[in-house]
Amino acid sequence: MSAVVTILRIENAPGDGTFGAVLLDGCTFCVSLEPPWYGNQVDVSCIPPGQYHCAPVTSPRFGETYEVMDVPGRSEILFHAGNWARDTRGCIMFGEAWGEVDGQRGIRYSAATVATFKARQGRIDFRLTIKNVW
Repeated sequence: MSAVVTILRIENAPGDGTFGAVLLDGCTFCVSLEPPWYGNQVDVSCIPPGQYHCAPVTSPRFGETYEVMDVPGRSEILFHAGNWARDTRGCIMFGEAWGEVDGQRGIRYSAATVATFKARQGRIDFRLTIKNVW
């Protein structure tokens, strides 16, 4: 059965990124980090809140992952590991916790968290809901 993934964005910090809590089938799973909101601009902004279809893809850079489909004016929005907003050009990163990483705000234990999500989710499509709660 396909999971329902919800990201509740709780803070948009222009210098540090957009921080959120990730729910998997209604239960807290992890935290997220995306670029700050800059009007959905390609390569610098997080995507607009809304509902999206996500499908498994194989990325040349990130390997097997998931792509957020049908984002207005955007493409190749992926889930991948990273610690800071500068580690992505519009994609969504998962981590175990928010915190300082090498003196800058970010997320911790991202690679392990993404691996856990992929193992739990498998190679099937899912629905993603993103809500701004700030």
